Amino acid sequence: MQTLEIISVNIWQILISLANLVILFLLMKKFLYKPVHKMLDERQKAIDSQYKDADDAKRIAEEERDVWEQKMQTAETTANEILQNATANASRRSDAIIAEAKDKADGIVRSAENEAELQRIKAADDIKNDIVDISSVLTEKLLSREINADDHKALIDSFLEDIGDGNE
Repeated sequence: MQTLEIISVNIWQILISLANLVILFLLMKKFLYKPVHKMLDERQKAIDSQYKDADDAKRIAEEERDVWEQKMQTAETTANEILQNATANASRRSDAIIAEAKDKADGIVRSAENEAELQRIKAADDIKNDIVDISSVLTEKLLSREINADDHKALIDSFLEDIGDGNE
């Protein structure tokens, strides 16, 4: 039979391999694991900081949105109040203008009625005077100066007053 020397176990060889493995592990831990771990921690901190900044920005944006919505609602309420006040003022102003126009129109109508009445009275007086003059001339011619002018005028005035009372 053959010997198993080829498969032999060399303890020194195993120990040297294990020592190499431990040295390699320690070197990798010192030069690779710690810097990589440090870089990953820094990266995580940067990401956490960005998330925090994003959350802060979102919170500020929501607060500003709430303030803006409140201001918009206040502005809308104020605009409605201004519109209602303007409408009420315009309505009052139009009522005042209409009342003033009616007063002016009534004044013009009263003035025209008064003027017409004065013209009618003046025309009636003018007609009476003309009648008095004409009748006195006719009476003079008819009576040939038998009645004096004052008596004649008194008679005509009483006659015209009777005629004026009968017309009204």
